[in-house]
Amino acid sequence: MSENLKTIRELADEFKVSKQAVRKRLTDEFRANYVETVDRNGVATLVVTVTGYMLLKQHFSSGNDSEKVGSNVGGNTGNVDATSDSKQTTDNSYVFKILEQQLAVKDKQIENKDSQIAQMQNLLDQQQRLALQDKKLLEEYKAEIKDLKALMMAPHDDGEKEVTSDKQPEPENSTPDSQPKPKKWWRFGK
Repeated sequence: MSENLKTIRELADEFKVSKQAVRKRLTDEFRANYVETVDRNGVATLVVTVTGYMLLKQHFSSGNDSEKVGSNVGGNTGNVDATSDSKQTTDNSYVFKILEQQLAVKDKQIENKDSQIAQMQNLLDQQQRLALQDKKLLEEYKAEIKDLKALMMAPHDDGEKEVTSDKQPEPENSTPDSQPKPKKWWRFGK
């Protein structure tokens, strides 16, 4: 096990309390925030994080002496000697340092998320501009296609009118100096 994660047995040995006393302190809220499950040799083991360890240490160090436990249970505040005050202040300062470190990490994560959001917003704006540009191009292409269709239809109409106005239509089988001759069906060889 690493030094940061301690099992219930290790905590009970360190605080010189029973495992049941440690388990009693592991409420659902405490477990959700400070307890992890780790597989060790194929067995799921509960371990407590550093912050949870500090909170348990603070609780058990202030409640280790029997007279302190009695005064805490009764709800009265008993006299605490100077050594326990200094130990508690160092424990509190250690907890504050851990909390400050966690806060710094959270601040960095928030800054990272803010930059990601800004980047995503820029990408979204770019995508919208490209979509608008594509829409304009599509409309221009549709207009060009309409113009081309109109031009394709217009020259045939204008060309036929010009042809009919410039020249007189000629019959297909007519020659300029003779009248159409009837074909005879019995002249195969000629």
